[in-house]
Amino acid sequence: MISSIEKEIVSLLQKGDKKAISLLYENYADSLYGVIKKIITDDDTAQDVLQESFVKIWRYAKKYDSSKAKLFTWLYRIAYNTAIDKVRSLKNKTGKEVQIETSSVYKITSNELNQDVIDIRKHLSSLDEKYQIVINALFFEGMTQQEASDELDIPLGTIKSRLKIGLRELKKIYNP
Repeated sequence: MISSIEKEIVSLLQKGDKKAISLLYENYADSLYGVIKKIITDDDTAQDVLQESFVKIWRYAKKYDSSKAKLFTWLYRIAYNTAIDKVRSLKNKTGKEVQIETSSVYKITSNELNQDVIDIRKHLSSLDEKYQIVINALFFEGMTQQEASDELDIPLGTIKSRLKIGLRELKKIYNP
């Protein structure tokens, strides 16, 4: 059985009335915080997730369908999924820290560099001019394929084809 406060909240949510958020917070914040705390132990992070959950609730308010789920179930799923997303994002951030001490980026000696590959511009001149123009724009001028298409007034598909063919021709030079 749906309570009158729940009916009022649903009605306000459907209308986009901001009063719904304060009613939701008064009636459900503690329960949702409890859901979040089971997943995230840090209080500050849990508070952030609660706030993110309420932002999502407000954003998706018009999508709520009382025939599919009770209001609390819908709120619970949003809070639970937001907490899980936060845990995943925190794991991804901590797992991708750069370890400079173990990096070999700065340890390359000139003997390790392929001298043939360094002089790409020289070999580029042996290609047909239409391939040179595209490769030069993309690699030496730093344009995206779309920017090169706009700048050179060449269709994007043609840019992609010329890049592919030009790189294939360069590969023949470097890997005979």
